[in-house]
Amino acid sequence: MRFARFKRGRCLKTVDSCFQDLKDSRLVEETFTVDEVTDMLDGLQTVVHSEVESELINTTYTNVLLLRQLFSQAEKWYLRLQTDVSDLENRELLEQVAEFEKSEFTSSNKKPSADLIKPKLAPLNEGGSELLNKATAALDEKVKLEKSLKELQVIQGDQKGFIKSCITDANQDITELENKVATLKCQFEKTLNDATENQKFLEDNLVTTKHDLLKVQDQLSTAQKELEKKFQQTAAYRNMKEILSKKNEQIKDLRKKLAKYEPED
Repeated sequence: MRFARFKRGRCLKTVDSCFQDLKDSRLVEETFTVDEVTDMLDGLQTVVHSEVESELINTTYTNVLLLRQLFSQAEKWYLRLQTDVSDLENRELLEQVAEFEKSEFTSSNKKPSADLIKPKLAPLNEGGSELLNKATAALDEKVKLEKSLKELQVIQGDQKGFIKSCITDANQDITELENKVATLKCQFEKTLNDATENQKFLEDNLVTTKHDLLKVQDQLSTAQKELEKKFQQTAAYRNMKEILSKKNEQIKDLRKKLAKYEPED
């Protein structure tokens, strides 16, 4: 309100100065023709229009930047904000804002209207912030595991059935972990007002979830190593290796034969 009041006052001073400049620079004679008066008013209209338009645009952009800051902060806490544009033209609410401004800046003894005294949200304490950060980190870890599964699918080769089984098991584990994290986050949101009492419970669950994530990572690593080992032991792999060896020998023989017919440098 203070910032908006300052900008509004400065705009009004600018408009007043436009009229004063006209008086000082043009109203130097006692009589004027209709064309002269029209010319002066047209010039004044252009200047005032430009000043007011510039101020309105600046006010709009300033409000956009302010809302952007609020929305960015809300996104960090996974909040879903909703706006009601109809309230911006609610005459009753606008009058309440005017009454609040009047009481705030014109009379220090007058108390604001009861309708304007709204309850404030209690800030998150340090423990709550730390727990939410841990929950977010757990979700990020889940995303990394999903990416690892996709990379494992790319190298499945002839062992498609084996990999599919591994992926199914891993997906089930990840789904369970995701449900645990979602449940943990829901419990955190519900018990935020009493974080001190439930903090140990949430931390224990987070530790268990972290252990489960590490276990799934180890299972994925083991599965990939077993896949590579089994594939190297298959008859298809040995046959391919033998074929490649024979092809290399044939290429060497062909190069020796061709060298006999190539002219010397």
